[in-house]
Amino acid sequence: MNAVIATVKLHTNHREQAFAVPAYIIGTVAVVSVLISLVFWRSGSQPGTEGWIQGSQSNPGIAYALVGFLVYTGVAAMSTTFPFALSLGTSRRAFVTGTLLWQALTAAYVALILVVLLGIEVATDHWFAGFYIFDIYLLGAGDPWRLVSIVFLGVFSALSIGGVFAASWTRFGARGPQLIAVGLAVVLLVGVLLALPSLPALAEAFRLWWLAILAVGVIALASVGSWLLLRRAIVR
Repeated sequence: MNAVIATVKLHTNHREQAFAVPAYIIGTVAVVSVLISLVFWRSGSQPGTEGWIQGSQSNPGIAYALVGFLVYTGVAAMSTTFPFALSLGTSRRAFVTGTLLWQALTAAYVALILVVLLGIEVATDHWFAGFYIFDIYLLGAGDPWRLVSIVFLGVFSALSIGGVFAASWTRFGARGPQLIAVGLAVVLLVGVLLALPSLPALAEAFRLWWLAILAVGVIALASVGSWLLLRRAIVR
């Protein structure tokens, strides 16, 4: 357990990268979203109208801004920390377990930031001006429990995906990520081809909890994959 906690501390050793950068990104997205809202306001759109609310709540900017950073963070955390952790005497199992715990803590941290900002937004009647920044469809349309679920599982998934790609690079070099990418593309293509005849029925029966199950599956597969890849990886 001490080695697991030590791995978590190792991942969070760079304080700005671990804690400040996600907040910077969220803040930047908020500022850009406000500026865009001001542009529409000046062009004649009125805050509070049905069209304004629907358009504002359809803004996916927070996802575009965070996903790339999170996948990169997952890659960097796995590829750069693994050799250092082993050189300090951490076992491979403890490293993978500690990395999984760090990913969960990071996901909870980002979810906490966003749910607090959502609370402020709702309490101020959308920043006193009808600006929808965090009360958006992508984050649960103002439902804090849905936001926490979406953000926690989304961030956890992005970090896990980045981690397994990094683990494959550590194990096989440049061929590892290429093989995973090709394998994912084949699986997705086959899945789409098999589901194509049933797409209308699937679309009608679709439920949001399907995405939660998918996210849990992605996290589990990526974590197990990382462990299997790092078991015999050569420390470079």
